[in-house]
Amino acid sequence: MPGVLDGGEAMSYLPERILLATDGSEDAVRASRTAAELARRLGAELHVVHVGLEWHLFTHDYINPKQYERLKEERQKVLDEQVAEIEARGGRVTKAHLRMGRRVDEEVIDLAREIGAELIVVGSRGLGPLSRAVLGSDSNNIVHHAHCPVLVVRREDGAEPTGD
Repeated sequence: MPGVLDGGEAMSYLPERILLATDGSEDAVRASRTAAELARRLGAELHVVHVGLEWHLFTHDYINPKQYERLKEERQKVLDEQVAEIEARGGRVTKAHLRMGRRVDEEVIDLAREIGAELIVVGSRGLGPLSRAVLGSDSNNIVHHAHCPVLVVRREDGAEPTGD
């Protein structure tokens, strides 16, 4: 969407491409509603990504090709359900992306660069304090390492869940 003129050049200050990162959680559903509404109001493309974690990379366990395909199918189902929910509410998804990897934050940031996203929208998953200290928060890592602005959609009541 064109912005203000600066020295004769058009400068865009509103995102034309939004990337929503979802894990299917309650907070991700809230984030999807926000992202879809922003995309609709701004006339922006909405891309949705879900990252399937490849746990065998952490445990060094062997995973056979059938197990891997089943894992991908399960993750694709989560992504498809999120896209269906967005579209059922009148939103329009430009493209859905399934990424498989070791770290959610890295996969989201890499995809955002690849598609030229100008805004990333994520839910604040609210991992418990111990998990957050050990694993780090995906949304926090995305905020600190993304090349573009990140909107973290928090719970409506402002409270963080206490459990994992």
